[in-house]
Amino acid sequence: MLIVLENREAGSVLGNAGAPYFNSLARNFGLATASYARTHPSLPNYVDLISGGTHGITSDCTECAVDGTTVADQLSGAGVSWKAYMEGMPSACYQGASAGGLYVKKHDPFLYFRHLVATPSLCDRVVPYGELSKDLASMDPPDFMWVTPDLCNDGHDCPNSAMDRWLSRMVPMVMRSAWFESNGVIIITFDEGSSDAGCCGVAQGGQIATVVITRRVRGGRRWTHPVDTAGVLATVEDLYGLTHIGEAADGRSGNLLYLTGPP
Repeated sequence: MLIVLENREAGSVLGNAGAPYFNSLARNFGLATASYARTHPSLPNYVDLISGGTHGITSDCTECAVDGTTVADQLSGAGVSWKAYMEGMPSACYQGASAGGLYVKKHDPFLYFRHLVATPSLCDRVVPYGELSKDLASMDPPDFMWVTPDLCNDGHDCPNSAMDRWLSRMVPMVMRSAWFESNGVIIITFDEGSSDAGCCGVAQGGQIATVVITRRVRGGRRWTHPVDTAGVLATVEDLYGLTHIGEAADGRSGNLLYLTGPP
């Protein structure tokens, strides 16, 4: 499961009294101490997380569209089930720029890829967040899950405390599920920081906090090697035995396998 939060330099959340739950996760599970976002603003990072590139996107555009291979295509091709849960989204495959004041397309990268939108069997897997608890309680939850909180709960429009409260309700729900107990891995990361700090050849979107929650490895691990947004994608690909696409194939992007455990 990949959960993407918003707009925090690592130093503004790690050790911050307004995010006690997030910091408890960082202490008790895995923390990547040299994690960096690809660029600014938000959208190119989201696109990078599922495709290993920004595809020339340099803004939070809502009418733009790109195409290319995504991790959704890779998972589908390998027979691995997946679903993306978008908080505030009014209906599956909803293609509007925003809804209800809390959902925004710019935090939903799947809907920027033409072939995903044009293929109902794929686009219908991008669903409202309310389906997550039902799916986790089912006998056959998706193997891979992406989660985008709404504009308040992801920290974009609200303080650390609101983001932290949401995590403190959501993450325990996931950890109680059979999906998590069966070697589940939860990666919590941010789309970008507030600086231009970078690594890995191309990343310059700020230093961010990336936490990995799993029972597959001993808790309290620290990964000090640089990893960027494409390196998070590479980690997901490795865990499912997929080839690396785009910048995920560049060894400089790194990975989180020390924190997730081997494939």
